[in-house]
Amino acid sequence: MKTGFTKGLPLAVALAVSLTACVSRPQPLYYWGNFSDQQYAYFKGAVGPEEAIQALEQVREEARSAGRALPPGLQAHLALLYGQTGRTDLFERNLLAEREQYPESATYVDFLLKTKRPVDGSKP
Repeated sequence: MKTGFTKGLPLAVALAVSLTACVSRPQPLYYWGNFSDQQYAYFKGAVGPEEAIQALEQVREEARSAGRALPPGLQAHLALLYGQTGRTDLFERNLLAEREQYPESATYVDFLLKTKRPVDGSKP
């Protein structure tokens, strides 16, 4: 003989499962792609500036396609990579984009723009 509790149990489980399926996870605030992995590979010397630029430009394109914001630091890191390759126009453009998206970075970005010194420390 089934009690009222055991009769309603399958219905309660089914209801709980169906409600759980409706819950969607919030999307992360930024599209990180493989930015962290690329930074790590670059700083470990596993990839050069050109390879790192290509990888980060790919992350930027993926973020744009997904309609998501780039994470803090990506455009600044990309700018420094462009600076290492002597492409000062892209160095400046990426730093300005970083400052626009993240106004709290203005002091550091302005310092970099003022010095226009490549990462290796040589004079422009």
